[in-house]
Amino acid sequence: MIRVLLIGLAGALGTLSRYGVGVWAGKALGASFPYGTLIVNVTGCFLLALVAQIAISTTLLSPTMRLTLTTGFMGGLTTYSSFNYETTALLRDRGWAIGLTNVAITLIACFVAGLFGLMAAKLIVAE
Repeated sequence: MIRVLLIGLAGALGTLSRYGVGVWAGKALGASFPYGTLIVNVTGCFLLALVAQIAISTTLLSPTMRLTLTTGFMGGLTTYSSFNYETTALLRDRGWAIGLTNVAITLIACFVAGLFGLMAAKLIVAE
C-alpha cells in the first residue's frame, strides 16, 4: 500500500512540475510552439534513462523508489498525449512544416536526452 501511495504522490508532483514548466515556457518563450511539452518530454527521457540505468546497474535504488520515480514522477511529468494533440493542432492550423518540425525536434531531442541519461548514470555509478 505504501508503494501505491508513493507512486501516486510522485505522479502528482510530476504533474505539477509539468504544469509549472508549461506556464513558464508560455510566458518566457511564447505560445507559438509547444515549448513546455518539448521541455518536459526531453527532460523526462533523460531522467527516465538515468534512473533506469542506475536501478539496473546498482543497488542504490530500491524497486519501490525506482517505480516511484519512473512510473510516478516521470509518468506525471511527460506528456506524450499532449505532444500528439499539439502536433495534430499544428498540422491542422499552421501547416506541415511546423508540425513536422515539432515531431523531428521531439524525437531527436528525446533520443539524445535518453543517451545522455544513460551516460550520466554510468558516471554516477562509475561503471
